[in-house]
Amino acid sequence: MAISVADYRSLSARAIRDGIARADFSACEVAGAALAAIEAIDPRVHAFLEVTSKLAHEAAVRIDALRAKDQPLPALAGVPIGFKDNMNLLGTRTTCASRMLADYASPYTATCVGRSLAAGALPLGKLNMDEFAFGSSTETSCFGRTHNPWDLDRVPGGSSGGSAAAVAAGMATVSLGSDTGGSIRQPASFCGVVGFKPTYGVVSRYGVVAFGSSLDQVGPFGRSVADVATTLDAIAGRDPFDCTSQECATSFSAVLDAGVEGMRVGIIPAYLEAKGVEAEVVVALKGAMDRLERCGARLVEVELPNAKAALSAYYVIGPCEAFSNLSRFDSVRYGYRAPGARDLGDQYEKSRADGFGPEAVRRIMLGSYLLASGVYDTYYYPAQQVRTLITQDYHRAFEQVDALLAPVSPRTAFKFGELADPTAMYLSDIFTIPINIAGNGGMSLPVGRGEASGLPVGVQVIGPQFRDENIFRVAAALERCYPEIERLAPAVEGVEGGEA
Repeated sequence: MAISVADYRSLSARAIRDGIARADFSACEVAGAALAAIEAIDPRVHAFLEVTSKLAHEAAVRIDALRAKDQPLPALAGVPIGFKDNMNLLGTRTTCASRMLADYASPYTATCVGRSLAAGALPLGKLNMDEFAFGSSTETSCFGRTHNPWDLDRVPGGSSGGSAAAVAAGMATVSLGSDTGGSIRQPASFCGVVGFKPTYGVVSRYGVVAFGSSLDQVGPFGRSVADVATTLDAIAGRDPFDCTSQECATSFSAVLDAGVEGMRVGIIPAYLEAKGVEAEVVVALKGAMDRLERCGARLVEVELPNAKAALSAYYVIGPCEAFSNLSRFDSVRYGYRAPGARDLGDQYEKSRADGFGPEAVRRIMLGSYLLASGVYDTYYYPAQQVRTLITQDYHRAFEQVDALLAPVSPRTAFKFGELADPTAMYLSDIFTIPINIAGNGGMSLPVGRGEASGLPVGVQVIGPQFRDENIFRVAAALERCYPEIERLAPAVEGVEGGEA
């Protein structure tokens, strides 16, 4: 039978794979339904920068050929997926939502992308983001902002806003984003989906355009913990092209039914009392605490005394690494080249001034200053010392508990232009940045909608380094406590009909 757009949008990754295996529908029909959903919804959401219809259909044909031969289907067989546009994929552009790379053709495929495709996923295209991942709202994209599917007048979060919105709107079943200071978890919270940043090194960064090389990590979005676990199982593990990547013997899908009986979950009292945290975020967090206790977890108060310094350390380390990574965009080897330059120096100046947006320029200039002679010892070295202290705080906390429960963001999704002050924007990541500094894994899990705003609210589950299975155990148990949550955004009406 054919699959309708409405049916497709409600299906999980496992349901799609199993439906293809049973011949309820074909992978080609799934691809058609996904592309029809994008055509109907994305003009209002603008999650996609490039739609790869041909690549999706070619992948679907390969899956249907396996099914026709009664061969085993891989874990993501026929599952539509989108990729943040800082991930290389042959046959597409990789723009990082910047004018600097507007015409840059991917010369190869990133490891995380290649592994998801090898697992049978159908590539739908490249997703919008803040320029070079510099932002928390997807407003800095030079190709236009992405809208939150729950309220089109609000931001989807950032920098992986397109990745979160595509899943929340039911255009993609799963997607990949990158997280340097909260860029998976914050948009997942704003868009009411599950978003996971693994421990640094669990997923290869090869082929992903770097922002902060010691902070960046790739992770999946989905509408359920199970979809995220299945996707992570496909992309995790050692990669010879990324020396920071590690072996990963754990099956994250295998721990989802383990429950939390006897687990110790840490609560950070200072987070509940932090200045600027909206009441509905606190209410949501306390509700999650109560439900976890009823599931058999034991709540333990812990302290992270140096976490308050994480934001300051991040905005030293991040811009310094960004300055170094963006120096390669010189308009000679690749990148935007401004016309009318008098000489090479003028070409550099004009091209970089015109090619980079305001937030990218701000971070380049800050990184340049912080790494200057006479300034480096004052800021960069102390920031690295603070990083060590924060990492030690987490080590001590996880001697007492198996996981931590915390807010994701101080607030729900804000309106476009509401946080025009860069400092106010940076403060939206105060609860997510610390684990990028320390390298731990963390997941944003939707726990309902705020009473005041009516918008999605997420809580953050954090685990010890390379014990990300703890996060999945807690998140899966907590997810089962919220069967009433609506997981598909309603702000995209009128797309329920029609067969693909």
